[in-house]
Amino acid sequence: MQKAIFLDRDGTINVDRGYVYKFEDLEFIQGVESSLKMLQSAGYLFIIITNQSGVGRGYFSEADAHKFNRYLIDELQKKTVTITDVFMCSHAPEDKCDCRKPSPKLILEAIEKYDIDASGSFMLGDKQSDVDCGRNAGVKSYLIDEQRNIEYWTKRILNKQL
Repeated sequence: MQKAIFLDRDGTINVDRGYVYKFEDLEFIQGVESSLKMLQSAGYLFIIITNQSGVGRGYFSEADAHKFNRYLIDELQKKTVTITDVFMCSHAPEDKCDCRKPSPKLILEAIEKYDIDASGSFMLGDKQSDVDCGRNAGVKSYLIDEQRNIEYWTKRILNKQL
């Protein structure tokens, strides 16, 4: 079985500018590239788990969201960071779907698809719904904020301090 880092997208990997889907709005959060490289060297897969309610609200199309995800993946690949997959909920909150975080559905699908060991994996995100999603899937989950950013959690994960 493989181990993975499940990552929220906006606010965790890239700066959250609100309904991010335009290539020119992609700005990686400080420390993301180096942190992901260290985690990748330790054998973790990266899987993005993202709610993109802008699609459900009609702000941009599902095709726009997929194009942006592909662009983000390609930009990280240029920095030798490989994103294995993106699992996306494109529904608005009022749709009451079963895939929107904090539902664990997308993480559970990824676990099955990639034969991931949930007990050796982590979810990192900037919202409580990200943390709840991971915990609901049986994955250790942590909130990213200004004090406990991705660099902080990377060091803790790699030093097995969690």
